Amino acid sequence: MSTAKAQLEKLPRSIQFVLALGAIALAAFPLLPIAGSDFYLGMLSQMMILAIFAMSLDLLQGVSGLVSLGHAAFFGLAGYALAFMTPADAPIALWWSLPAAALAAGLAALIIGFFVVRTHGIYFIMVTMAFAQMVFFLFFDNKALGGSDGIYVNFRPDATALGIDLESKTVFYYFTLVVLIGLYFALRRLLFSPFGRVLAGIRVNEHRMRAVGYGTFGYKLTAFTLAGALAGVAGYLWAAQTGFVNPELMGFHMSAHAIMMVILGGMGNFAGAIVGAFAFEYVMHLFKDMTKHWQLLMGGFIVLVVIVAPRGLLGLIDRYSKRGGKA
Repeated sequence: MSTAKAQLEKLPRSIQFVLALGAIALAAFPLLPIAGSDFYLGMLSQMMILAIFAMSLDLLQGVSGLVSLGHAAFFGLAGYALAFMTPADAPIALWWSLPAAALAAGLAALIIGFFVVRTHGIYFIMVTMAFAQMVFFLFFDNKALGGSDGIYVNFRPDATALGIDLESKTVFYYFTLVVLIGLYFALRRLLFSPFGRVLAGIRVNEHRMRAVGYGTFGYKLTAFTLAGALAGVAGYLWAAQTGFVNPELMGFHMSAHAIMMVILGGMGNFAGAIVGAFAFEYVMHLFKDMTKHWQLLMGGFIVLVVIVAPRGLLGLIDRYSKRGGKA
């Protein structure tokens, strides 16, 4: 299967229907009796935050064809930005701290991207991982930056300017849901914009795009920077929800998890990143409850999905919906 055909950019009506049902279910969940437990609200909020993180990587991996093993660096940097900006005795305003954290992550992505997007293939993968490891150990070995113990975020950001209280777990849940849906539609619009079409062309054949006059370096650097800023939005929300950041947020395993989420759901359409994030986290929690060797089961599950559904779970839904329509 070619790279172009492996993508599921235009979502069939069956998948659109499934996504709409999922959005309605998320919106209605806090109204259900089971939502009385803060545990489930917190778990779903984390899944939505990871879905934002996975979408940011899908802009690189699925749309642009750039596989990064260091994407978690921007996720963690934004979380640390919130921790450093938040005073010890009062919350910080959401309206400026969220853009500031995303800008910090985007600036780091711009600087790192200036060097890494000059490379290709396996070299790009290794250089992104190398930069991420540098950032990881910068925080891990530096007591002034919290060291290996990390830093607490004592207060959730103050969103009274929006008329909401993020200290409420239900309000924070809905705020995260709105951010997730808003970014999804924004990224879908970007996907079919001239900029998005150029990125898709670079993924399929960068040499041909360069031959017809496109400056592929600038497009890739812009995509890398934007993806870093969006990962920063997810990292900010993660720090605000958990109230704690440590270097593990920048670790290799976070980047690897994001890659598996994107592959699991289906690359190149952003909806797959959302589905993949929810499926990955749900299955991981399920396996953890079953055995202490859950990594073995998780690995087998990912391999099975890749073999059975090379276009991810959304591709699998599309395949069976077409078979059902022909029956």
